[in-house]
Amino acid sequence: MTDSPVSISLTLDGVTELSPQTLQALYRINGRSTVEMRRAAASGEPLYTCSLFGTDHIHVAPRLEKTAAFLLEHGIPFRVHELADGERSEVSLEVMQSILGEA
Repeated sequence: MTDSPVSISLTLDGVTELSPQTLQALYRINGRSTVEMRRAAASGEPLYTCSLFGTDHIHVAPRLEKTAAFLLEHGIPFRVHELADGERSEVSLEVMQSILGEA
């Protein structure tokens, strides 16, 4: 995850703790450490962030999509945010998918 001026993040919505099994599954999907994800969930910070248009986009965008799919499949509520020009705004899952398709 690089410092790109445009990124998309997934933040848990009303969930502050994930089971060890869920954390392990998410680690296998997105590569972010279970400790980092546990802290992010507890503090309401993004569980996973994908920088767009950077050199690692081809690797992180699929991880973002797979993380969102996992959360949906397991009924774990989350919000999607876009960070552009220093402004953070909530977007729908459909908008996220559209953005990733164009990036």
